Amino acid sequence: MSNTIAIQKEQYGFGQMRTYLAAGLFIIGNIALPQLCHLMPNGGLIFLPIYFFTLIGAFKYGWKVGLLTAILSPLVNCALFGMPPVASLPAILVKSISLAIAAGVIGKYMKFSIWSVALAVLAYQLVGMTFEFLTDFNLMHALQDVRIGWPGILIQIVGGYFLLRAISKW
Repeated sequence: MSNTIAIQKEQYGFGQMRTYLAAGLFIIGNIALPQLCHLMPNGGLIFLPIYFFTLIGAFKYGWKVGLLTAILSPLVNCALFGMPPVASLPAILVKSISLAIAAGVIGKYMKFSIWSVALAVLAYQLVGMTFEFLTDFNLMHALQDVRIGWPGILIQIVGGYFLLRAISKW
């Protein structure tokens, strides 16, 4: 597999309608995927689905599409379905926004590879863990995504890589 696929052909800006259309599609994905995962007990905690299309959107179309997706996905999900719970929103928003920025910057400046996707996921997880630890000084709570959500982290890295490869020509 080639490591030199060009993922971001251009950055979408806030003044372009296509930014909002792309973000809208990724928000729909971030609404539908968690609903599927929540059919399984603890599916949200295990698969971390609220982050998947934020990763894809930011990597492919830049941090602005990612940021819109990162902020609106959890808020819309919470308003419509009560998931994530309101108490979890600050940590989820910090992680989502961190992912959007990391994936957008890495997607623009690094060669695309499974390692660049993994770096974006690692970056948002480290920021999120730090935020959660500083919020309540509970290490087990801060490490929850790694302890329980490791399948979701693997899906984000491997699934994200292959989906980005598949849509690289769009």
